[in-house]
Amino acid sequence: MARKKQFKAESKRLLDLMINSIYTHKEIFLRELISNASDAIDKLYYQSLSENDSAVDRSAFKIHLDIDKENRALVISDNGIGMDKEELEENLGTIAKSGSLAFKEGLSEEEKKDEAVDIIGQFGVGFYSAFMVASRVEVLSKKYGSDTAYEWSSDAVDGYTIEEAQKDSCGTTITLYLKDNTDDDNYDEYLQQYEIERLVKKYSDYIRFPIEMMMETQKRVDEETPEGEEKPAEPKYETVLELKTLNSMIPLWKRNKSEITKEEYNEFYQDKFNDFHEPQRVIHTSVEGAVSFSTLMFIPGKAPYNYYQQDYKKGLQLYSRGVFIMDNAEELIPEHFRFVKGLVDSQDLSLNISREMLQHDRQLKVIANRIEKKIKSELLLMLRNEREEYEKFWNNFGLQIKFGVYNDYGMHKDLLQDLLLFYSSKEEKLVTLDEYVARMEEGQEFIYFMSGDKIENIDQMPTVKKVKDKGYEILYLTDNVDEFALQVLGSFKDKKFKNISQGDLNLDSEEEKKELEKKAEENKDLLGGIKEALGEKVKEVKISSRLVDDPVCLSSDDGMSFEMEKVLSAMPEGNPYGMKASRILEINPNHEIFKALQKVYADDANAVKDYAELLYDQALLIEGFPIENPTEFAKKICDFMVKASK
Repeated sequence: MARKKQFKAESKRLLDLMINSIYTHKEIFLRELISNASDAIDKLYYQSLSENDSAVDRSAFKIHLDIDKENRALVISDNGIGMDKEELEENLGTIAKSGSLAFKEGLSEEEKKDEAVDIIGQFGVGFYSAFMVASRVEVLSKKYGSDTAYEWSSDAVDGYTIEEAQKDSCGTTITLYLKDNTDDDNYDEYLQQYEIERLVKKYSDYIRFPIEMMMETQKRVDEETPEGEEKPAEPKYETVLELKTLNSMIPLWKRNKSEITKEEYNEFYQDKFNDFHEPQRVIHTSVEGAVSFSTLMFIPGKAPYNYYQQDYKKGLQLYSRGVFIMDNAEELIPEHFRFVKGLVDSQDLSLNISREMLQHDRQLKVIANRIEKKIKSELLLMLRNEREEYEKFWNNFGLQIKFGVYNDYGMHKDLLQDLLLFYSSKEEKLVTLDEYVARMEEGQEFIYFMSGDKIENIDQMPTVKKVKDKGYEILYLTDNVDEFALQVLGSFKDKKFKNISQGDLNLDSEEEKKELEKKAEENKDLLGGIKEALGEKVKEVKISSRLVDDPVCLSSDDGMSFEMEKVLSAMPEGNPYGMKASRILEINPNHEIFKALQKVYADDANAVKDYAELLYDQALLIEGFPIENPTEFAKKICDFMVKASK
């Protein structure tokens, strides 16, 4: 009987850490053991190439899985380079000793870049993940070129044993004797062929050697029907065992783009990301350099139902040399492009020891920056060359771009401003800021805009007609974030943004200005009486330069607008600080209603109060604000209708 040896390096405590703390999910064990098997095959593959060893049949390399339900065991076998006694001692008896890392460090820089060498492991702890699911692990291995095989065995408690064994061919066979089930963990699931198949597809689908397993399947049995008898209505089936390759081996993103059809991209996207719709755009790139990586990204053809909800998870899938590492790597995709789905495969990313999380390092930032620039570039190309497609994208995800401008105190505004679209009063379609500026009237200082809930409603606003009549283009803003985004932008190509319901528009000629000043002076007592009647409801009552046909409107000073006030008030917590836009009641001096006000005020100055309140409520309704007393408003309307009929 072989003498039991203790693990090196503070073994028991360190092994406990490996088993219980490093890995988040128990199912990771299969990924780690398959990756080790792949590394072993790669080492022999490389050795046979470098030594021109014709005895090695490189076409026969494979990884084989077996389920032994009787002994509650899972077996992982490979025909790679194998290990001798010393290597078993060194690699498995010393925790965190990586044979793969040592192998890679022994290669030249040119050899490391050789695609024939695809070594995955680096930390030397993946093997010990087996003890998360197994109470005992046996490793039978025979090194290539050796006549003797050895078996390493351990229950992870009292160390391990190594003794001579029998094995016909080189390679390694790992047998996991699964733990007993508990109330919290069902280890029997790792004896189910479809669970093993699922784990292989999830984590190891792109290991470049075939991963095989005998699978039970139903096969139809066609029996001859004796003459004169009816053929059975239900066909018969029997359970048979068939050898099945579980992995795809070659990742789609490592194939030449010219060889991949649209249908293949679509199928990959729909299967990988559980989307019934085809992607609108495929972004497939490979980058070589100080940091090398491949990306396969998709812009969805339709926004997911939960896209703007808290439970939506952004991020790209992360692979390292084709081995799945993690879902939703948020660090790789910026928030303003969170709609992009896809993956990154890189051998240069620094992972933590469990290979389940990214380390925050320079390589990560380099990749994330390249991805951001690539997405921006693709969107600009779509905008310039495929306008209809871009507008389709905008309808799905334009709101995200505008949030991106506003978020992080405008940190990304320069990156995103060229992607913005807004509805134009002149073009009656979506336009870019660049297109607006290119059409600006000579001497025009501002980019004019107006906000509202719908384009149709904005177009009917009293303040819009005057600006349109002067020949100026207006951007119609219909999303809550729009004004906040423009406020963050401040300007575009040195042209400031101007809300046409705020401040002085300065659109009148000198003659028109003098005429307004004259009317304001002539009617200052009337305007003062209306202001007195309305009290603190309004900051000011004045003769309007904005109105053409409408009798009255509300405007505000520069700063907070009416739409901003509405957005803040609609928040779940309400408007906690009571922030409001100033309210200025503007009256059209050329409207019949103004003549009526003049007459009423001349006859009885106190009678103007009802008129003032009625006009103010009308102005509130036009702006989309609720009125304080709808019942009183309706009563006054009826009273005026009755008076008018007499």
